[in-house]
Amino acid sequence: MHRQSVFTLINPQNGNLAFKLFLFEDGTHFDHVQRNNYYSLIWITQGQGKVKADFSEYVFEQNVLFSFSPYQPFMFLPGNIKGVAIHFHPDFFCIHKHQAEVACNGVLFNNIYQPPFIAVDEHSAATFKMLMDQIKTEMQNPALAQYELLVSYLKIFLITASRLKAEQQPKAFQAVAGLKEPFILQNLKEAIEKYFKTKHSAGDYANILNISAKALAKITKTYFNKTVTDLITERIIIEAKRELYLTNKPIKTIAYELGYQDEYYFSRFFKTNSDISPQMYRNTIGVGRGEN
Repeated sequence: MHRQSVFTLINPQNGNLAFKLFLFEDGTHFDHVQRNNYYSLIWITQGQGKVKADFSEYVFEQNVLFSFSPYQPFMFLPGNIKGVAIHFHPDFFCIHKHQAEVACNGVLFNNIYQPPFIAVDEHSAATFKMLMDQIKTEMQNPALAQYELLVSYLKIFLITASRLKAEQQPKAFQAVAGLKEPFILQNLKEAIEKYFKTKHSAGDYANILNISAKALAKITKTYFNKTVTDLITERIIIEAKRELYLTNKPIKTIAYELGYQDEYYFSRFFKTNSDISPQMYRNTIGVGRGEN
């Protein structure tokens, strides 16, 4: 008897994917670059391998949970992996609008300083499995208030994962606690957060931190596996997406607020790094669809 492995909910208003849960027995689903218009949570329950995400490549073991934002490029290099994936569109559940309840934005998603995955401990694995079973049951036998129930299960999943990542993040720096670099990294984070709208070059941040550009490049490569420019670019793109997603501001205004006088240059920059134009991103994801 064939066991059902894919559970999909379609948005009846536009025919787009709203919510999907599926079990996979190998990595072929993700062995080419993914740039999806929805969030993805991918739990590797068996196997190990490598993943490319944004500007970096990571090695992972089994029992890890990946979290990817809309249009964030990622792919798993061919390997023997098994697991389960949850995809959800921002129309189904908007993490920005529900930040106060779930607090996963900046932790699970849109965090340029941490790898896009967490180790899943035994307790969290039991919670995730229970939620998956509930979701499967609900999607096989839809009843009254199905949407509300699925969103509730998704919220619990996201809160559990966010807590797990919040616990694990400080540990990333504990191994190098005796070194000087983490303080520079913390200062770099704060500087990018403060100046990313006006300062776009790696040299600017080297000057702010009073360190040579070469030394700063070496530190960021060692600890983040990214260049300073990568970090600045990703932060600008996250902010641009947030503005396109949540506001009806003209693209020209968003570009200007992010330090770009030329709207067309900004649009090219956005498309190069997101593989989609700002207008198309707004049309498919944002609340201000079609308005410019």
